[in-house]
Amino acid sequence: MVIKVFVATSSGSTAIKKKQQEVVGFLEANKIDFQQMDIAGDEDNRKWMRENVPGEKKPQNGIPLPPQIFNEERYCGDFESFFSAKEENIIYSFLGLAPPPGTKETEKSDTTNEAEAHTEDGANEGTHEESQSAQSPSEDQQENKEEDAATGEEEKQEEEKQEEGEEKQEEGEEKEEVEEQEES
Repeated sequence: MVIKVFVATSSGSTAIKKKQQEVVGFLEANKIDFQQMDIAGDEDNRKWMRENVPGEKKPQNGIPLPPQIFNEERYCGDFESFFSAKEENIIYSFLGLAPPPGTKETEKSDTTNEAEAHTEDGANEGTHEESQSAQSPSEDQQENKEEDAATGEEEKQEEEKQEEGEEKQEEGEEKEEVEEQEES
């Protein structure tokens, strides 16, 4: 599987150039095989890219701007989707590639698989536990309730302090008015 990054090597837009450089630089740094497909110098590349970007991903004028990313014939996304996938550490699934061992994305998928296996094991243990869990909240729910209660208490205390401060300020203003009246 070859990743194809459609770029415009002679783009006049610095924003497009920066986006293209970020995609290409990231792929190079992570040793992900890809091909740069120039749409500025090759009309066939430009035509192919425009025809294969899905309609919902095209801008209002209908002409998608580079960089556009494909895995062979499958559309992966534009720069914004690439950037989001990179930030969420799911770039390999975004590109349709298997993550290499030891990456955060591999760890995420391993954790997800373990959680799913654990859930399946728990489902097979019988309905007795299910009826118990339906009667009492889980530890996570209890912790969330305690956190919410603590947050509520903190907010109440903060409001009380604010009200006290306002009252003291009003008292100070009243004293100033009385002193001014006594002076005159």
